[in-house]
Amino acid sequence: MENRKRQLEAVVTDNHCFKTPEKRVSLVRLLDSDYMRWGVEETCRYLRREDLVEWEDIFKVQKITGVGLRYLSDADLEKIGIKCLGDRLKILHSFRKLWQIGAEPNKVFNDPIHGHVELHPLLVKIIDTPQFQRLRNLKQLGGTYYVFPGASHNRFEHSIGVGHLAGRLVEALNERQPELLISRRDILCVQIAGLCHDLGHGPFSHMFDSKFIPTARPGISWKHENASLSMFDYLVKDNGLKPVMEQHGLVLPEDLDFIKEQIAGPPNSVSVQDKKWPYKGRPEDKSFLYEIVANKRNGIDVDKWDYFARDCYHLGIKNNFDHGRFIKFARVCEVDGPEPPSCTRDKVMGCFLCLSFALCYPSYSSVWPVDHVFERILHSSSPELAESRQILRNIVCRRLYKCLGQTQAEQPLIVTPEKIRKWEEDLAESLLQSGSKDGSLQPEDFVVSVIYMDYGMKDKNPINNVRFYCKDDSSKAIQIRKNQVSKLLPEQFAEQLIRVYCKKTDDRSLEAAKKHFVQWCINMNLSKPQVLFNRT
Repeated sequence: MENRKRQLEAVVTDNHCFKTPEKRVSLVRLLDSDYMRWGVEETCRYLRREDLVEWEDIFKVQKITGVGLRYLSDADLEKIGIKCLGDRLKILHSFRKLWQIGAEPNKVFNDPIHGHVELHPLLVKIIDTPQFQRLRNLKQLGGTYYVFPGASHNRFEHSIGVGHLAGRLVEALNERQPELLISRRDILCVQIAGLCHDLGHGPFSHMFDSKFIPTARPGISWKHENASLSMFDYLVKDNGLKPVMEQHGLVLPEDLDFIKEQIAGPPNSVSVQDKKWPYKGRPEDKSFLYEIVANKRNGIDVDKWDYFARDCYHLGIKNNFDHGRFIKFARVCEVDGPEPPSCTRDKVMGCFLCLSFALCYPSYSSVWPVDHVFERILHSSSPELAESRQILRNIVCRRLYKCLGQTQAEQPLIVTPEKIRKWEEDLAESLLQSGSKDGSLQPEDFVVSVIYMDYGMKDKNPINNVRFYCKDDSSKAIQIRKNQVSKLLPEQFAEQLIRVYCKKTDDRSLEAAKKHFVQWCINMNLSKPQVLFNRT
């Protein structure tokens, strides 16, 4: 009570009027945030405050000011006379704190998966562009929303989540291993790559590149990762972001190359057999940074961490992977090879609508960028879109194709659009070949869909490309074989499923179609058909 009384008396003037106390401003914080304007004396003052006074004379002789601090490297410090590696790391780590003090405050996003997500002002500038805002209109799970009513989340919030997790992982590595010399530039570039990795997705996400493009533009090789690079370039140019990026400490074009390489890998001109380091953005000793957003080594990356958690949340199913635990134990370790991978503790081992749009192409090619193409076709009056419009009306009214079941071959089959059409013809003729006189079903009444399921590396076990470290030696990377973990782990890591649908939905046609499907499986020497539950 006495303390509170004294505080109250401190703001009462002689004439007993209350006066609002002035907000106290930290002079040190102000100086730190304005480090780019420091002269030599202010730089040396910072050294003294950080208990680095023994190097003050060297900085004075070299006339190092605040402008040069951001570009100081380990090699630079060694060249000016700081010989001990430990001293150089300590100096670099102290100066790195300055990059985290910005004139603009971070912005907080309240995310249902990650809670309160705090993002750097440069990331907010990117988010506030039309090219990024477009992701609000792209369903994360595409047509799955028509089956699971909760799957209404979009690429927008997923991309923010990936940018957040990318920052968390790289900052955890920086805090745990300052010898990695992760700079603020590195952290920002990794976050931007996570934020922008999905800019190139088309309507209904993966359905666009896996189903629509092969149908509408056969022979065209199109990947959303490459489209993301083009969209990112356009985003930067259209919104004049290069000066903003440089203002926040990025070095161009080096950092732009680094961001794009994280999204799509090395340039196409680089051969896989080439033994040289394939990237331009960062040197080989920073190779671990390329395994955070899109991990080409084993597929374990923050992109998957976010959609595991986010998709499960919205689908209403259990997510068994704890990305927080992975981040807690992640390290960069030594290996017997040229590239040091990011590793984790050995004990966390266990956590590990196309036809309609094709028919209307190219009538509505101008509206491909968003899922709104569905409504544009549905509510159109154009005669050219009549067939497409009817298909979408059937979807809205839940008049859906019926799944006859699924089957699979003993070994994976090579599948092409031509082979799919041949299978649909064979389905229609299968009973005729067995002597039946039922010829009411035509090839166009069947739809064959081939589904591929794997663990992220096709038929390979991704864990074979993961390295772990033990509690006894956290600097050494080791490999854990499957037989060292459990005999219950899978023997195969990919499978190919063939699903067959019937467009006709009346009972008589469906009964006949099932017989066609069974006979076709026999003719093709495929597994016994498995009947799937038709969700409506």
